[in-house]
Amino acid sequence: MSSYQLDLFSSLGINILLALSVYCPMATGQLSIGNAGFMAIGAYVSAMLTVHVHLPLFPSLIIGGIAAAIIGVLFGFPALRLKGIFLAMATLCFGEIVRNFFMNFLQTLTGGAYGFRGIGDVPILISWIWGWVALSLVFFFFLSRSRLGLALMATHDDQTVSELIGINIVFLKVAAFGVGAFIGGVAGGLYAHYYLYIEPEFFNVWESIFIALYVIMGGMLTYWGPVLGASIFTLLPEFLRFLQDWRGAFFGVVIIGLMIARPSGLVTREILRIDFWIPYLKRRKP
Repeated sequence: MSSYQLDLFSSLGINILLALSVYCPMATGQLSIGNAGFMAIGAYVSAMLTVHVHLPLFPSLIIGGIAAAIIGVLFGFPALRLKGIFLAMATLCFGEIVRNFFMNFLQTLTGGAYGFRGIGDVPILISWIWGWVALSLVFFFFLSRSRLGLALMATHDDQTVSELIGINIVFLKVAAFGVGAFIGGVAGGLYAHYYLYIEPEFFNVWESIFIALYVIMGGMLTYWGPVLGASIFTLLPEFLRFLQDWRGAFFGVVIIGLMIARPSGLVTREILRIDFWIPYLKRRKP
C-alpha cells in the first residue's frame, strides 16, 4: 500500500471515529457542532503526555479521551437548557474556546500558533486507527441491542413520553455527551500520533461543521449512518480529482441533492430492517 493510500485510509478511520463522536449526542436529539474541540483536547493532551511525560501511547490515548469526556460531561449539564440552533451555536463556540485555549494559554507546551512539533519519530500503524474503529463499532452494535439503546431511541423520538415512562433523560443526554467526547478525544490522539504534528487550525469551525455533516448526510438514527457519511465525505473528493477546479462545486451539488432526496440521511432504521426489503425481494422472484 502506497503512502497516499495509507494516509487516505487513516483519514477515513479517524473521520469515522469523529462521526461516531457526534452521533452519540445526536442519538438523544442534541445537535453538537463543536466536536473538533473534543478532538483538540485528546490530540494535545495525549501529545503532551507522550512528549513531555514520556508516557506510552496507549495510556496517553486513554487519558486524552478521558480528559475530553470529563469536559464533555461538564459541558453537557448546562447544554441541557439549550435546544436546536442555540445548542448548535453553544457547541460551536465551545470548540473555538478550546482551540484558543491550547493556542494561547498553553503555548509553551503546545507550540501555540506555530504548532506542536516533534510528537514522535515514526507514525503509528494504521492498525491502531482501525482497531479503535472496530472497537467503537462493536460497542455501538451491542448498545443498539440493549435496553439503554432502546432508551436512547425513545429519547430521540419523544422526550416527553420517555420521561413519563421513567427514562432518566438528564443521565442519558449527559452520558451521550461524555461518550461522544471520549471517542472524539481518542480520534484526536490518533490523529496527532499518525501525522506527528498538530496546530490549532486543524480544529477550527469548518472541521466541526464537516464532522456534523458526516452524521447528517449519512443518517442520524443508526450508527451505520455516520460510518457511511464519513466514508462518502472522505473518499468522494479523491475520486473527483479529475474534475480539478470543479470538484468542490460538484461535491456541493451532491450534498444539496442528498439533503433534498434523503432529508433523514442515507441510512435509516427502516432500511436496516429485513421486512423493509422483503417486498423488493418478492418482486425479483420469477
